Amino acid sequence: MKRFLLVFVVVFLFSSLFSQVLERNETMYYGGSLWSPPSNWNPFTPWNAVPGTTGLVYETMFFYDPLTGNFDPWLAEKGEWLDSKTYRVVLREGIYWHDNVPLTSEDVRFTFEIAKKYKGIHYSSVWEWLDHIETPDNRTVIFVFKDPRYHEWNELLYTLPIVPKHIWEEKDETTILQSSNEYPLGSGPYVAHSWDQNKMIFERFENWWGTKVMGVKPAPKYVVIVRVLSNNVALGMLMKGEQDFSNFMLPGVPILKKVYNLNTWYDEPPYHLSSTVVGLFLNARKYPLSLPEFRRAIAMSINADPIVQRVYEGAVLKADPLGFLPNSVWMKYYPKEVVEKHGFKYDPEEAKSILDKLGFRDVNGDGFRETPDGKPIKLTIECPYGWTDWMQAIQVIVDQLKVVGINAEPYFPDSSKYYENMYKGEFDIEMNANGTGISSTPWTYFNTIFYPDALESEFSYTGNYGRYQNPEVESLLEELNRTPLDNVEKVTELCGKLGEILLKDLPFIPLWYGAMAFITQDNVWTNWPNEHNPYAWPCGWANWWQTGALKILFNLKPAK
Repeated sequence: MKRFLLVFVVVFLFSSLFSQVLERNETMYYGGSLWSPPSNWNPFTPWNAVPGTTGLVYETMFFYDPLTGNFDPWLAEKGEWLDSKTYRVVLREGIYWHDNVPLTSEDVRFTFEIAKKYKGIHYSSVWEWLDHIETPDNRTVIFVFKDPRYHEWNELLYTLPIVPKHIWEEKDETTILQSSNEYPLGSGPYVAHSWDQNKMIFERFENWWGTKVMGVKPAPKYVVIVRVLSNNVALGMLMKGEQDFSNFMLPGVPILKKVYNLNTWYDEPPYHLSSTVVGLFLNARKYPLSLPEFRRAIAMSINADPIVQRVYEGAVLKADPLGFLPNSVWMKYYPKEVVEKHGFKYDPEEAKSILDKLGFRDVNGDGFRETPDGKPIKLTIECPYGWTDWMQAIQVIVDQLKVVGINAEPYFPDSSKYYENMYKGEFDIEMNANGTGISSTPWTYFNTIFYPDALESEFSYTGNYGRYQNPEVESLLEELNRTPLDNVEKVTELCGKLGEILLKDLPFIPLWYGAMAFITQDNVWTNWPNEHNPYAWPCGWANWWQTGALKILFNLKPAK
């Protein structure tokens, strides 16, 4: 009876995804970024907001194309540095909010200045280096900096959603930061239609300004973002035609392509683009992980090749020791000599030697090393339950650590507990790719690994989840941030200095490049981007729609 009840509940939950009838030929189903029931559409708390809140509802001044490294004008018609401390944005003419109120330079100004008024807003630190904003007319915004941070500014241009002043200006700080903002009013091509425990439905806004001004219109009337907690369930949905566009990392890609005629970016391995650096954050506040040499021993005990070949069937690429994503934007600043000198490689015998020298030995003959004072070591390596590829990878790593005498075991909490542990720094070792994704600058990568403010906060949403401490990295991050990106020599030099610290102390161990997993089917929609037609970066993750997924909606064609 209990077994029957469990089966009934599972069937009911997933059949409810499609209980609301939408015309199938007007609807695009997407999966791969919604991990909890939709409950937040607040642009001021993007880490909590439903995927699509930024991009579909709220828009940014620019789009960023990771394929080309170009900043594509969006709300902004153009943006330019007038001098080393002055940046001017000119907005497009004819932009409106969903309530038909014009979007003007005052809305852009308000979006920034509200973070000056309320320090709890996550980008309020911009006012440490931004002096003031001028709005000489309704379309022109002039940002005057006292201490420009060029890399961080580039990121804000395409990640910060512009909000309507007339909606938010009377709200206090608590409301701004804690409001769920149901049925958000933005300027984008979609509005929130409805939601339930397992899906979020966005509906096309028929009077969207972009259709008139730019001549583009998204093809699907509805975009449904489904909540699926298992790669296997996502795979079944694709096979049954219940999902059109998937960012899930699914197993068996060669068979899927052959038997079910599914599409990937590349025709052959690795099938997917590289988008993140998957690695291990080690908790630098927990002994013996607090020892840099112990962390090095772990790094040298891990061979990522079996993960790449067996778990992913060649669908990802092994990371180099530094972890720089293999794209033209980051590799322009790659410190090759530093990596050659300080990089690590798989060498379990050397790992054993390091542990011996540290005094970690197997004193009781159980096959596992104890601390120098004879205490047992038992570490956990965690990732969310249902992320089957990472779960398998962790098991490979656990087995490899046993070879050198390190006792570790997998731990697979639900995704909410995983993220809580990550933000609080309450873990031993955590498999992670949060914040290591592709961007316009490698500064974001180093900032994620070293983020100094994590040391002073109960929660860190930005990085340094293992709470690594090194006073030198803060000054280096700031110097890198202050260096214009076109100064390639200086940026490379600073990446080298930060890279040397990473490679010596290893608070984060790069393992492989996480795939921009992109699998589609042609039953309802066609003209998906691929290596032969690379018109858009294929990512629908939270806060990433403006890097390419929205372009996909503009280019899709109904299947015949």
